[in-house]
Amino acid sequence: MDWEDWKPLYLRIVREMGYPIEGDRRAARILRALLLEGDEYILRDELAAVVGRKAYVFGCGPSLEDALQEFDFSDGTLIVADGATSALLEHDMVPDIIVSDLDGRIPDLKLANDRGAFMAVHAHGDNVDKLTAYVPLFSRVLGTTQTEPLDIVYNFGGFTDGDRAAFLAEELGAREIVLVGFDFGETVGRWSKPGLREHAPIWESKRKKFEFAEELLKWLEKNGKARIEYLRPGP
Repeated sequence: MDWEDWKPLYLRIVREMGYPIEGDRRAARILRALLLEGDEYILRDELAAVVGRKAYVFGCGPSLEDALQEFDFSDGTLIVADGATSALLEHDMVPDIIVSDLDGRIPDLKLANDRGAFMAVHAHGDNVDKLTAYVPLFSRVLGTTQTEPLDIVYNFGGFTDGDRAAFLAEELGAREIVLVGFDFGETVGRWSKPGLREHAPIWESKRKKFEFAEELLKWLEKNGKARIEYLRPGP
């Protein structure tokens, strides 16, 4: 994603969500420093080597559980949005790549990372404390930001963990992206937040994030190189 292409989308998101741009920039600088200090970071080409032509991107919608029971995912790269890591582990699956702002269940993220999953850790103004606390725990970490990219902190586009995972897949070479657990409905999947023990009614800030995620995925479908489809389990 070229920064000049992403910039107008980003500026509208932060304006409508009320996020300070400088907070995102500061977080990116802190993530860069943490990666350099720990020396467990990877570069774009190293992660691109993991991504095949077909990628499954797993969101945290309520349909995820049925999809994991119903479908076979052995023919593609498994890329998960944060909390969806827990759902895959529950089904004895280890993702290839975890896209996370560290808002999921950290023990599950660490377990998957220890079992071979690569981490794409995202920096934004609201997660500096989590970056500082948890980035040193992980290995094979690629850093991402939603503002201007730095040398080892990339901006592939995307806003929420889910749509950002799809942008990452496209940027790193996938040409068929299958979205799983992307429901965008009135119910939030129980894997979306560590405190949720069951699916929950949507709250207003989440609704706004869903709207942006849907819009960005449509933008990616129109402007990217990959074919994008949604995988829905049967009734």
